[in-house]
Amino acid sequence: MNIAILSANPKLYSTQRLVEAIENNGHTAIVINHTKCSLIMQKGKPSIEYNGQILSDIDAVIPRIGASVTFFGAAVIRQFETMKIFTTLSSISLVRSRDKLRSLQVLSKVGLGIPKSVFAKDPDDDEIKHLISSVGGAPIVLKRLEGTQGVGVVLAETIKAAKSMIQTFSGMKENIIIQEFIEEADGADIRVLIVDGKIIGSMERKGDEDEFRSNLHRGGTARKIELTEKEKRVAIEAAKSLNLKIAGVDLLRSKRGALIIEVNSSPGIEGIEKTTGLDIANNIVEYIEHGVKNKKRTKNKDL
Repeated sequence: MNIAILSANPKLYSTQRLVEAIENNGHTAIVINHTKCSLIMQKGKPSIEYNGQILSDIDAVIPRIGASVTFFGAAVIRQFETMKIFTTLSSISLVRSRDKLRSLQVLSKVGLGIPKSVFAKDPDDDEIKHLISSVGGAPIVLKRLEGTQGVGVVLAETIKAAKSMIQTFSGMKENIIIQEFIEEADGADIRVLIVDGKIIGSMERKGDEDEFRSNLHRGGTARKIELTEKEKRVAIEAAKSLNLKIAGVDLLRSKRGALIIEVNSSPGIEGIEKTTGLDIANNIVEYIEHGVKNKKRTKNKDL
């Protein structure tokens, strides 16, 4: 098979490992910078041009779309979908998962645990005070809807600081979510890597002593961890609720059980592979092999 990896940076660990796993399984890996693609729409013959040539003979696509190009990246995936090419991430699932507010609404609707969160537009002083109180009072966590890898996530330790930060974000026309602070998590969270509805690996990430964010990109550390049966069910249901075949589900351990803080549709595999020693990239390629085979079988049935 010819398997394309949509990645703006071929030197990234995740991209290189996927190339390695694809080739080790006897397939051909093609790294495509999706930001350089041109999408051609014409009657009955959608196509994609890259480096001056029309892409052809591609059997499957692994999208690795950065948050800053979500809109265009989704359009590229959608073009592959119109060309009836198997993709590990659908365009609609990318868009839904990148919208933090929409994700929380979906998770809340299906009854999964999340930190109590509120969203309001340009609240005045009285409304701000009420919003802070509604999530349990200070300290609170403020999250930009567009932030990734811990960027745009801040902790307000007092009501005064919280009001000031909310007013600042509002003045900058930034959309933010106000969220309760889970103190008992002690600056740690759990990343669960899911492929095709199955848990492949998990790790606990912990922030530095003065850092409440546990993301490894913020200088945190990680260790392999065993999940409880309930945590496994929560992680699998979270990915399923957003229709993600490959997902990084981030959990907090709280007094009331596992709480989901984010579901990542393009999870990096460096941290979890190095922490657990697992071959995550190979699991992804095996999922593609089964997916393409099933897609061809379904197509043949329709003939």
